[in-house]
Amino acid sequence: MSSVAEKLAKKSTRKTASKQVRLKLVYVDFWSSVKLSFLVAICLAIVTIVATFLTYTVLVQTEVLTTVDELYATVAGESADLAAILSIGNVMGFAVVVGVLNIVVITALGAIYAVLYNLSVKITGGLLVGFTNN
Repeated sequence: MSSVAEKLAKKSTRKTASKQVRLKLVYVDFWSSVKLSFLVAICLAIVTIVATFLTYTVLVQTEVLTTVDELYATVAGESADLAAILSIGNVMGFAVVVGVLNIVVITALGAIYAVLYNLSVKITGGLLVGFTNN
């Protein structure tokens, strides 16, 4: 073992003094909560759209949709065309609509959470959180 490695090993065996702090969370800023929930909602919308596209691509490449379309035509009759309904445009349009609705709902829920937490702090006193320097 080299001398540098021995010095590092000696340093790592020493206990460092840890200081613990306990703080109460007594206020959540409304606009910070709205901005954070909006950014989280944007990320989830992007994930939803990409996952929908990838799932649709896999189903098309494995010809699952073709098999389902044939089965649907057999059951519903020859005039039924499931492939026209499940086109890439319709599926991605639906994914975008779901993503936009999720953005609105998640942002509103973030705002409601901030208001409800700030109201509940008056009753409960807040959330006690412990921190340490390790």
